[in-house]
Amino acid sequence: MTTIPLRRHDVDLVPESARVIIRPFIPSNTHRITTILGRALALSEEEAARDLESMLREFESRHLDIEAPLLANFERVLPHIFTHRPLTHTRKLLIGALFSGEYALESAALFNPSIVPHPDQEGVPAGALRFIMSLRATGEGHISSIEFRTGVIDPAGNLHLDPISRFVALPDLNPNPSYRKLPFIVKLHEMGFNNGNASTVMDSLGDSFTRSDLNRCIHRTRRETRPLTQDLSNTLRCIQWLADSNYELHFSPKLAMSERIIFPVSTNESHGIEDARFVRLVDDDGSAMYYATYTAYNGQAILPQLIETKDFLHFRILTLNGTAVQNKGMALFPRRIDGNYAMLARQDDENLFIMFSDNPHHWSDSTMLLRPAEMWESVKIGNCGSPIETEAGWLVLTHGVGPMRKYCIGAALLDLQDPTKVIGRLREPLLAPEGTGREGYVPNVVYSCGSLLHGRDLILPYAMSDKASTIATVPLDDLLAALRT
Repeated sequence: MTTIPLRRHDVDLVPESARVIIRPFIPSNTHRITTILGRALALSEEEAARDLESMLREFESRHLDIEAPLLANFERVLPHIFTHRPLTHTRKLLIGALFSGEYALESAALFNPSIVPHPDQEGVPAGALRFIMSLRATGEGHISSIEFRTGVIDPAGNLHLDPISRFVALPDLNPNPSYRKLPFIVKLHEMGFNNGNASTVMDSLGDSFTRSDLNRCIHRTRRETRPLTQDLSNTLRCIQWLADSNYELHFSPKLAMSERIIFPVSTNESHGIEDARFVRLVDDDGSAMYYATYTAYNGQAILPQLIETKDFLHFRILTLNGTAVQNKGMALFPRRIDGNYAMLARQDDENLFIMFSDNPHHWSDSTMLLRPAEMWESVKIGNCGSPIETEAGWLVLTHGVGPMRKYCIGAALLDLQDPTKVIGRLREPLLAPEGTGREGYVPNVVYSCGSLLHGRDLILPYAMSDKASTIATVPLDDLLAALRT
């Protein structure tokens, strides 16, 4: 490791199995569903009320609102209910509970953090900074979601995390999200659906359209096209899949930040939302947007996606477009460079690339930036979050994989005006796994998805062996001096 001094804060973000959500627990076999429903429908109202009261007594205190997800899961099995008599609220809740289960979001790991300034700095003392930290939470079945923590860095550089709620809550999913037509069509073409069938649906839509607009066009195409060919069916299915992959989420402002959970919604992220790299991007007109690139995983394939939010209450989830949207680890620069957005990426699972675009949703060309150079990064390298602007250049934290799949964190410095030029690079790791931090779900790993500057300090949250997370402070001047040596 380098001789740069690191201050390790007394912060241990460890998995907490008691933080649970309610998920559907519905058998795939129709006969089993109807059998379970038959038992519930055979109960008298008194028996149903007794059993519901017993269930609520055991589970209600573990959730902010237990009724909403139970009723949602009741609606999921409603088509299988074989009685036409009205069902009481009590029986609906009980049936919903029979097809529900708790899921411990972070029972396996709480790792791969990123950190950004909080959009609300009201009341923060001079010289202090309120921040938001994102974390990847992983539970049963290795399903990953995004959690948040908040805190303040005081003028002396001490970190104070806000209390973490015992409860968690899922956002409301906008049932009728809006879409931008041009990037939607571009993505369809990238997926191989540059054909008349796609045009039949898309041509009648405006420059922006809603999901209900799209559904009407799809239904009309199905109704008016005879025979319904396999090619048309495949195209319509792809259009619907793409629409499902672009969605909008809304949290209640009453929820604490640590209570807000972004859990997989679309089929392409059914096995996890992985390694979100958040950045506060300030555009040329002074407006700010928080972006996060993440990896959607469906159990077989990965798909890089993008999150947009201004307030961490309302989120848009979008697919990324372009031939350069491949592999993992994409990270946006925090501002435009010569009018273009800039992004770090790793198209080949080995080297670090840089690319530029006039649209944050479309990336086509990339340029090699860094190749593995030292033994500790000789298997592959990537970024540890978005570049950080300093007076000396763009500071890029990297991760390198070496012998025995050991992950270390390094650093490089890029030219401010032309970030394709590498000014300096650490020969030794800035941070390496050591001590008990070597042990975890994936041993011998330190990893971060984003840092920030506070004065002349680099605040570096990082994960230890895909299990837990902590935070270190690195003196910026020492780091820059080492990079320019």
